[in-house]
Order: sequence, then structure tokens, then C-alpha cells
Amino acid sequence: MEAEAIKNIITIGTSAGGFSAIAKLVASFKQDLDAAVFIVIHLSGNSNSEIILKGIQKHTLLKCKVAEDQQEIENRTIYLAKADHHLLVIKDRILVTKGAFENHWRPAIDVLFRSAAAAYGSCVTGIILTGLLDDGVSGMYAIKRSGGLCIVQDPEEAEFPDMPNSVLNAMEVDYKVVLNEIGHILTDRFSHTSCIAAEVPADVKLEAEIARRMTTSMKDLTKLGDFSHLTCPECGGTMVKITNDAIPRYRCYTGHAFTERIFEDQQLKGIEDSLWVAIRMMEERKNLLLNMNRPKPTAQSLPVDTTRNERAEAMQLHIDRLRKMLMDLGELPGKEE
Repeated sequence: MEAEAIKNIITIGTSAGGFSAIAKLVASFKQDLDAAVFIVIHLSGNSNSEIILKGIQKHTLLKCKVAEDQQEIENRTIYLAKADHHLLVIKDRILVTKGAFENHWRPAIDVLFRSAAAAYGSCVTGIILTGLLDDGVSGMYAIKRSGGLCIVQDPEEAEFPDMPNSVLNAMEVDYKVVLNEIGHILTDRFSHTSCIAAEVPADVKLEAEIARRMTTSMKDLTKLGDFSHLTCPECGGTMVKITNDAIPRYRCYTGHAFTERIFEDQQLKGIEDSLWVAIRMMEERKNLLLNMNRPKPTAQSLPVDTTRNERAEAMQLHIDRLRKMLMDLGELPGKEE
């Protein structure tokens, strides 16, 4: 028996508060939903995807699977991205890779959405739910530019409205609705309309291909943007700035990619880590100076040097300044997550 042709692809991205939102959303899907569904939830690397999948399966009659590499896509099936792996869609098949982090996440929402747009164009529906920061904006814009449908959970309903608001602030979407309405929108769309083939932008195809190959070339990178004077916070590589997107982004030679907002967040984290290292080293230096001046009942005790106490006091002054800098960093924008 010939496999059923896949006509519609639904991609869903969520972060903080995502599990309860996903459970409520899939409960509204009809059993005869004429689509394959792909879900990326921001998960820590050691999360158990099978346990999360079982939780989702309780709320839907559709088949639920953890996505596996080279798996054939089946209609009326929900595929969940595996923890610490990117989920990509190509024509009729799934790819699961350990490619470079995007927006400091793997799996990343942008990777899934962009790959689906490149493979299925106007037959893709992108859905962004509750979450922090702005992973998913670029991927949703790729779907929009490729002729697909864009749906965002109403921020008023979202437990964490940051991700829905980021999309709404960056582009026009087709629907901003509460979760209960999304299932009805999809049923109506798939019952009454067919997707019309549209040209997928070359840069969307290129970025999807870079994620698929898990490598790129300088030539390909310069097709996406101009080289900046910034270095990648993940690997230290040179970055290009991509400006023909809904929001400015940066991508490095090895494949890491960041929105400006998440790039700033990573820079701040790097500065914070460096300050903690500096504080630790200064504390050790101060303690050594004080210990050297403590009288010891041995012939080898070093003579008391009053300058050591002065140097220890000066060191404490620098430590206090660095701690003040850390407190100020914590109050800057970009520290939500």
C-alpha cells in the first residue's frame, strides 16, 4: 500500500510554561487532522523525552512519537524533538542532529521552523506558544516569507508572554488567539483550502541547508550577511550580521546563531563568569597575604610585613568593586532566563 502523501505540516515552538500549553493545544486537534505535527519544547540536555511524550499522549488521540533520524513522516502523527538534538524536516523525512546551538538552545525552534519552510513552503503552519526571549521569531518569519500560516498564542493567555510578544512585535501574523481556538482554525483551513506552491526565499533554503549539513563555508556565510566585529560567545568564531530578517541576528562559521537579544544575554553571562573567576582569584590572593602575616610557632615563619596587610586591604577594595559590578549586571535587560 502506497504511503499517504503529506499535504500539511504543523510546527509548534514553546519554552517556559510550554508543557501545559501543548497539552491543552493537542487536546483540541481532531483525530482526522490532515497534517503531521512537529513540536520543539526548550528542554535541558538531560531531560527524558519519553516521559514528556507520554504526558502529551494522554491528551490526544493522534499518535505521538519522539522524532528519530531518517524517520518517514506520517500524517496524523505528533513528533516531539528529542532533548539535546535539533529536529529538522526535509521532504517526507525527519532529520535529528547534534548541530550547533541556535539561540543557545538545542533543540531550537528556529531550526525546526526554517527547515519546514524550506521543505514544504506554503503548506507549513507555524505556532508559537508561551515562553521567554525570542527563539522562534526568525523561524516564524521564514514560514511567513515562504507563504505559510502564522499563529501566535494570545500573550494575555500565555503563562510567559515573552515569546508570543516577540513574534507580534516583529511581524504581522495571521492569527493571535487563545489555545482553544487554534484547533478550530486548523480544521477549517485543512478542510476548505489547499496550500498553493510559493517560491521559498534563497536565504531560508541556505540556512536550512547549513543546519542539515552541520557545517558551512565562508562563501555561504557571506550570502547571509556582512562580517561584524563581534565573536561568537559559544566558540569565538567570527560572526556575520543577518539583517534581512524580522529581527537582526548573528551567525558564526561553525553554525551557532543568535538573535541580538539572546546574543546580548550570552555576552552578559560571559562577563559575569569572568567576574566570578576574577573575584575567586583575588580572594585567594588576599587570603594568602593575610596567612603569610599570621605568626606561626615555627622557625620557618616569615617575618611580619606590614605592606602585606595593606595589599590585602587594597585587594578587598577591588573585590567589593567587582561584586558591585555583578549586582549591576543582574539589573540589566536580557537577564530573564
